[in-house]
Formats: sequence, structure tokens, C-alpha cells
Amino acid sequence: MLQKFLALSRSTHGVLDIAMAGFAALLWLGHFPGWDVLAVALVTALAGYTAIYALNDLIGVKVDREKFAGAGPNPGYSVEGSDLRYPIAQGQLSLAAGIAWFSGWFIVALVGAWWLNPFLVVVVLAAPVLETIYCLLFKVTYWRVLVSGLVKSLGPIAAVLAVVPRPDPAWLALMVAWVFAWEVGGQNIPADWNDVEEDRRVGARTIPLVFGPRIAGTLVLLALIATVALSLALPVMSPLALGLSYSVATFLIGFFLLLVPGFALFRSHEGRRAARLFDRASLYPLAQLALITVFVLLP
Repeated sequence: MLQKFLALSRSTHGVLDIAMAGFAALLWLGHFPGWDVLAVALVTALAGYTAIYALNDLIGVKVDREKFAGAGPNPGYSVEGSDLRYPIAQGQLSLAAGIAWFSGWFIVALVGAWWLNPFLVVVVLAAPVLETIYCLLFKVTYWRVLVSGLVKSLGPIAAVLAVVPRPDPAWLALMVAWVFAWEVGGQNIPADWNDVEEDRRVGARTIPLVFGPRIAGTLVLLALIATVALSLALPVMSPLALGLSYSVATFLIGFFLLLVPGFALFRSHEGRRAARLFDRASLYPLAQLALITVFVLLP
């Protein structure tokens, strides 16, 4: 039963996304926070991502049932490739159980946010509102991709507010732009590309469906180039002395995990390339967290 709940919250993907929040916190703070803050922050982040990913399936259950009425979920990318994906839509988990799972984790996230920084409660409350809007726009407009970028930015924003109560708004905007570009080019459009046939059956309005592979591929590549370029500017917001070696390392991470698979998709327009890009891009936050951890631990 637990596996079905973890599939509802896309636990593998959620854990990888937590790495983005961890990276943001270490970048801004320059060192590990106290153990009490670190423990509460990790539990809060886990609870938040678990709840919001579950909410995505709860809000979209009707559409998911339509999408997979004729066939099972597209195996696509490996990060979310479990046969238990969309357990409510597949009838393996009840809607009531899903709501209870979401509610429990969301309450944990609210309590943890209040303990870390009361203003964080606003961020936590904004997440389900934006996620609901994102899901409801599935058949309405491709502009929902902008909402997706905002939702993914909330995690790193919350992480920064947990360790730096009054961050510089300009630097915070720079970080949001970086996360936004990564989400659009490495996650949202490739995911919609991978599901294009299922989405076409239900009348979805995604970028790959509305504009076709050529424009979608161009947008992906531009967003990924922006991601790598913005990553080179991130050291300005850190108290760490991140020099040339950090810049070279972060560029190489972006080059191999984003630009190489992104350019392959841009040239081929093949769905399997979109799935491969999604998988590689999902590892990008973890690689960035590993990199900043090395510089934090260096004397």
C-alpha cells in the first residue's frame, strides 16, 4: 500500500526536487544550518513536495482517467516510469485515501514552515493554489507552463527564507529566473512532449501540441541555454568565495545534463529524446547540491 502512496506523490522525483531547495539554502547561507533547523527544514521540504505532487494527481484524476482509458501510462522517462503511476486514475488507490495522504503531509509542511519562519506559511499556502490553477489550465492554454515555473520556484524560495529571513529581492529574482528556466526547458515541455499522444486524445493545450516539435524544441533549447547562463551568475548571492573552479564545474553540469540532451531533442524532435532530457534534467538539482556541498566543506 505504501508504494501506491509514494507513487501518488512521485517520491523519486520529489526527492530530486528537494535537492534544488537544499542547493538554494547552502548557496545563500554559505554553511550548513544548525542541526535543529536542518532537521525541521528537511522534514518540511519532504512534506511539502509529497503533498503538492499528490495534489497534482488529485486535481487531475478525471483527465488522467481519460488519457489512459485506452492504454496504460506511457512508460516514457525513467524518473516517473513506475507502473503504479497515477494510482487513483488506475483504480489502485481511492480518492479519499489520496486526499487524506495529501492533507496529512500538507499539515506537517505548514507546522514546519511556521517553526522555521512564519512568513513561510504564505509560501506553503500559495503552492496548492498555484498547483490547482496549473492542473485546471490543462485543456485551456499552454500558458500554464508559466504557473509550473512559479510552483517549482516556491521550494527554493522557501529554503532561502528558512535560513536567510530577509534575502535581497533582486538576487532572489535571479534565482527564481534560473529555476523557472530549468523547469520550462528541462521538465515541463519535455514531460508534455513525452505524453503528446495521450494529451492529444483529451484535447490538451500543451506547447508541443499547440506549436509542434520544431517550435517546442527551440523553446526547450533556449530555456536550457538560459538555465546554464543564469547558473554562472548565482555565486553573486553567496557569502562563499566561489571562483573560477565553481563556474567551470557548474557549466559542465549544465552542459552534460541539459545542453547535450536538449540539443539532441532540438535536432531530432523524437519523443524518446524528450524523455531522456527529462531524466537528465531531473538530476540537475542533485548535481548542483553535490557541487555546492563540496565548496561548503572545503576549508
